[in-house]
Amino acid sequence: MKHYISIIVMVATLSFYAQETNDNTPRWSAGRPNGHAPIPIMGDHMHGKGEWMFSYRYMYMNMEDLKQGSNDATLDDALAQTMVTPTEMPMNMHMLGAMYAPSDNLTLMVMFNYLSMEMDHITRMGGTFTTEANGFGDIQISGLYRFFNENQQTLHGQLGFSIPTGSITESGVTPASAPNEVELPYPMQIGSGTFDTNLALTFLGQGEINSWGVQLRGIFRFGENDREYRYGNRYSLNNWFALKAANWLSFSARLEGLIVDEIEGEDPNLNPMMVITADTANSGGTFVNGGLGFNIYIPSGALKNLRVGFEVASPIYQDVNGIQLRTRETITLGTQYSF
Repeated sequence: MKHYISIIVMVATLSFYAQETNDNTPRWSAGRPNGHAPIPIMGDHMHGKGEWMFSYRYMYMNMEDLKQGSNDATLDDALAQTMVTPTEMPMNMHMLGAMYAPSDNLTLMVMFNYLSMEMDHITRMGGTFTTEANGFGDIQISGLYRFFNENQQTLHGQLGFSIPTGSITESGVTPASAPNEVELPYPMQIGSGTFDTNLALTFLGQGEINSWGVQLRGIFRFGENDREYRYGNRYSLNNWFALKAANWLSFSARLEGLIVDEIEGEDPNLNPMMVITADTANSGGTFVNGGLGFNIYIPSGALKNLRVGFEVASPIYQDVNGIQLRTRETITLGTQYSF
C-alpha cells in the first residue's frame, strides 16, 4: 500500500505542475459522447453542484480452459494435483449506481450489484457436473473530490469503502457430497466478507474531437472474514483514448494493467486437495487487458444527457499463480442518465 500511495502522490504532483492557470481557457466537459470513460470504468467523472446521475451496467465475463503461469495448461495438468478441475465459468453481473454532487468539487457515489455464476467441472474419473451461485454482492460507497479543472484537463481522487453484504457461504451439491450440499470454492462466492478500502486517482483530458484518461486504482482488504481468509488486494492502471465521430457518438480503445494478490488465509470448510479452486495458491496473477467500445450520447431533447455505452474486452497477457481458469472475453453494456 505504501508504494501505491507514493504513486498517487507522484502523479498528482506532476499533474498539478503540468497545469497553467488561465480562467479564459475552456474546462473539461462531460457534455459530449466521449465526455465519459469507456463503460467498464467506475468513478471516471464528476458532476456539477446539485446534479444527479443514475446508471445501470450489465457485464458478462467468460472463463474457459486453463493456464499455469503464462502458459496454457491441460485438464491432465490440473487433475494430476486434485480430484476435480473446473473447465468453464460464465459470470453475469448487474450493477446499479447513483451519483450526487453536493458541490462542484465533491460527488458522492453508491453502487449495488447482483451476480449469477456457473462453474462446469470434470473429475479425474471423467464425470462432469455444474455448480451455481447467485445473489446480491457487496455495496460500494465512495466520495470523489476534484483537485482542478483547467485547460480541458481535470484531476480527481476517490475514497471508497465496500460493505460486506454479499454471501461468502454459497453451497452446492457435488458428486462427492450428494445428496448433501457443501460450501463452494472461493471464485463461486458472491461477496468478500471484509470491509475493503478503494482508492483511485483519475486524470482526464480533451481536445476538439478526442479525449483521453488515466485511472490508477487500488482495492485494499484488511482483517479476515468469518471463513478465516481475505481476498488479495487489487491494483489496476487503466488508460483510454476516445474519438468523437459525431455529436452523439464516440469510439474508444482501452488498455488495462491489473495485479491481483493471492488470497490470504484459508477457509477451513474447503479441501484444497479436492479441486484447484479451493487452493489459495491458485489465486491472483498479473494481467494486461484490451478493450474496444463506443458511447452514444443524446445532447438535446426529452432524453438529453442519456448515455449508452458498450465495450468488448479480452486479455492480451495473463500470468496466473498456480493453475487457474483462463479469462476469455468480457462484454459490458450500460446506460447513464444525469439531470
